[in-house]
Amino acid sequence: MQNYGPQFEGANHQMQQPFFQYSQCNGRRKALCIGINYFGQSAELKGCINDAHNVKNFICRQYGYKEDDIVMLTDDASNPRQIPTKDNILAAMQWLVRDAQPNDSLFFHYSGHGGQTKDLDGDEADGYDEVIYPVDFDTNGHIVDDIMHEIMVRPLPPGCRLTAIFDYSTEGKIKEPNLAAEAGQGLLSAVSSYARGDMGGVFSSAMGIFKTATGNTKKAEQYARATRTSPADVISWSGCKDSQTSADTFEAGQSTGAMSFAFISALTQNPQQSYQMLLQSIRQILRDKYSQKPQLSSSHPIDTNIMFIM
Repeated sequence: MQNYGPQFEGANHQMQQPFFQYSQCNGRRKALCIGINYFGQSAELKGCINDAHNVKNFICRQYGYKEDDIVMLTDDASNPRQIPTKDNILAAMQWLVRDAQPNDSLFFHYSGHGGQTKDLDGDEADGYDEVIYPVDFDTNGHIVDDIMHEIMVRPLPPGCRLTAIFDYSTEGKIKEPNLAAEAGQGLLSAVSSYARGDMGGVFSSAMGIFKTATGNTKKAEQYARATRTSPADVISWSGCKDSQTSADTFEAGQSTGAMSFAFISALTQNPQQSYQMLLQSIRQILRDKYSQKPQLSSSHPIDTNIMFIM
């Protein structure tokens, strides 16, 4: 267990502190890989389905994932349940985290269109939430990162790993709150509510901050810390900053997403890398050809010098 942030008084007047737990990644492995080419639509892509299959093959070969424990959603699937519609994606996200246990290693990969929409709950410093676009987004809409957090992060127990990779025009980061990483930020009531399991109290406390600091970057950071923290071990690799677009490109003889290609290439060349080394390796692979700058995000403070495992 790794403690961080200020101490606070919890239930029964016990002193508590925010915490998370690194996963040993030696439990069950499950994966969800999504690739959407948007066939016949105005913004058709070429490499996303290839990405999903390449990533699936890579995690089976390199990390011991089994095909029976991997759900694939691609828009060339013959089975209607494997088409990446909004409903199918949400159901698959719920499947991924169902019955999650400490030291499990869960893996989520998305390759497709993404973008931004106006932030309605005050947790984004730039005023926009990141979204991904299912194949049926024109009729059923997008999926906001807040919903992805609600489904895939909040249910996870301490010590459960979720590794997420987002390729193409969305950072899609899993929020990086440190709960009340800085003392004196007016968050202790929200922290205490969180410790009691009173999420309503968390939101009402955080909304009080939101209302008194509207438009303030610090306000967004505080609100995210109060409502987006997790004791689980959640890591997100994304192809670019929020304001950038990930390239749909051609590498090694096929159409592919630049981030997916770089992630696989970096770990194939050297499987034993720290988080910091891996981020640098991925950026180095992309630096010569693309302007995008891959990002690493986490649901907790992270020692970037420890080895990346999955």
